[in-house]
Amino acid sequence: MARFTSDDDAGAEGRALGEALSALRRERGLSQAEAGTRIGMTSQGWGLYEAGKRPGLFRPDVQRRLTAALDATPEDLALLVGAAPAPRPGPSATGLESRGRAFKAAATQERRRLQLSTDDLTPWAAAGTVLEYAPGRWPRRDQGCVIEMADGSLRARLYVRSDETELVVRGAGALLTIERIPRALTRAVGAVVARLDD
Repeated sequence: MARFTSDDDAGAEGRALGEALSALRRERGLSQAEAGTRIGMTSQGWGLYEAGKRPGLFRPDVQRRLTAALDATPEDLALLVGAAPAPRPGPSATGLESRGRAFKAAATQERRRLQLSTDDLTPWAAAGTVLEYAPGRWPRRDQGCVIEMADGSLRARLYVRSDETELVVRGAGALLTIERIPRALTRAVGAVVARLDD
């Protein structure tokens, strides 16, 4: 039997989806403009989806396109909205259950924080911004990253590319100039997953 919803119900569902999309974007440390650029959309267009003002947000193909720009899935979006089925009570307190099969909960990924003390990454991030990053998670092109150098120092940059001999990043100056770092001088690279501005 079809379920009919009022405009108020549809609006509330659209706002919930938009808020979940906004939360996914913020978790990745992206602005609306950065997320929109990844799929050829303006920041205003992206903002309309986050505000729940575009009915296309209910379409699976649109959800796939938007969440792909955030390196996520429509299932991630559904989990944030609360549309995923709740775990059933059972003897196991650590697993999730679905149709009688128990699954182990996903391991939480370590996250660290670094507060910028310079304006080397302006306009992407200014001094005082706290970057939350996941050590060992490789960044995408134009995503922020924190590089742990062999001498123990940390560098925050925008990832461009890498190969077996060098890491190519942007940063270290007002013009976000290209910097080539020999891989032998680096210990680890971690993708920035959140930018916490004041």
